[in-house]
Amino acid sequence: MTTTPLSVKTIKQVSSLILGLWIAVCAFLLNYTFNFDWQVAITDSVVSNGLLAIGCIVLSNMLGYYLPKNRKLLFILLLAGVKAIVIVLLSAYGLNYLFDQDLKYHTFLEFSLLFRILIAYMCLGWCALANILWYRLDEQSETQNRLMMAQNLAKEAELNKLRHQLQPHFLFNSLNSVYALTIVNPTEAGTMITKLAAFLRGTLKRDDEVWVNVAEEMEYIQLYLDIEKVRFSHRLNIDVTIEEETLALCLPGTLLQPIVENAIKFGLYNTATAITITIRVKLENNALVICVANPYDPEMKASKGTGFGLSAIRRRLYLLFADSNLLQTESKDNNLYITTLKIPQKDDQNDTN
Repeated sequence: MTTTPLSVKTIKQVSSLILGLWIAVCAFLLNYTFNFDWQVAITDSVVSNGLLAIGCIVLSNMLGYYLPKNRKLLFILLLAGVKAIVIVLLSAYGLNYLFDQDLKYHTFLEFSLLFRILIAYMCLGWCALANILWYRLDEQSETQNRLMMAQNLAKEAELNKLRHQLQPHFLFNSLNSVYALTIVNPTEAGTMITKLAAFLRGTLKRDDEVWVNVAEEMEYIQLYLDIEKVRFSHRLNIDVTIEEETLALCLPGTLLQPIVENAIKFGLYNTATAITITIRVKLENNALVICVANPYDPEMKASKGTGFGLSAIRRRLYLLFADSNLLQTESKDNNLYITTLKIPQKDDQNDTN
């Protein structure tokens, strides 16, 4: 059985109020227009409209269990007509029995039967159509809710897939570096393996966290940078500036590491000189802004990679914010490549850590 959006208590209260007002109006009309005494007027109104109310309740409950398709709507209207005739005949029989000595009322009752049937049919027909519309709208609402839940689950599944894909992406690159270091510098390779283990251990601990604050993410990035410094030694310098007001702000977990990795790849892979990669974290217009800049040689091509990191970030940002422009890259005239990440801040994000 489908359920109505409003509570049963509220529906009963509104229906009882409408029924009470309608009974009072009908009783007043019988007394004022046709000059019947109040006993006859009130009894007629209560019996007729009471049976009509019972018919509406039965019809509403029936439609709650059995909601007809469009092709069966005519059947419901015909059923409402049959119920209207039965209700009026039952009320007429009962009223004739109660006032069997009142000839004037008997004449009025027989004369008004057709009108009573018409009124009852209009009420039952309106009740049927209103209930069908009510249940159909509620059914559509439930369908939309299920669809939205399915879409949210699909989006969450894709986000988890992207997050877990980023980890092997980094791991493969690190293992290649460890392999190279085992040949030229086994001691440094051992140090790198230790730091890599700490980095992956931290990754597993935060695996279920969709959002993290800036302080946690920068600790995570520092572990990654320590690994990269083992690889490149004195060639890699890092300049990090973090505004204090941003430390408690939130961003999606493991989002910044591929950007820093991309900066190192473009900055170091095609040069033997030392470079400096700058990371700036600030707050602008209620958005967390992270800028990662690295020098590059425009005349040299960067080594080929999968290109998965930045594309995964764009996809995650679109799924989270429905905005494909939150990650921007640009090349400056001074041979500086800048990647800018913007994370809109909402009040409920601070509660998701």
